[in-house]
Amino acid sequence: MPASLTDPRTVARVFRAVAVAEAVSWVLLLAGMFVKWVLRTSELGVQLAGPVHGAVFVAYVLVSLTAWRVLRWSPRTALLALVASVPPLCTVVFERWARRTGRLPVDAPAAAAG
Repeated sequence: MPASLTDPRTVARVFRAVAVAEAVSWVLLLAGMFVKWVLRTSELGVQLAGPVHGAVFVAYVLVSLTAWRVLRWSPRTALLALVASVPPLCTVVFERWARRTGRLPVDAPAAAAG
């Protein structure tokens, strides 16, 4: 049976992947901004990384809201996940904290089929 977005392990894995992708897209956007504003050589990095980061940011917010519901996060945990999307690389910091504290059951054993 295919994994569903109501399965906690699936949601946790998707959250983890999107959190890392959001951080990587931030780095690419920051590099593009450096080239555009500091080196003043090209706007291509911002033109490419900007929309990618925007799309991954929206995906992160949607996956965070899904995780809040499926993983039964407290409102405080959900708010931390959403706030983590604003500063660069904080989605990875949140993901590691959530995994370490059991809020993100990526490595949890599968439920026995009944």
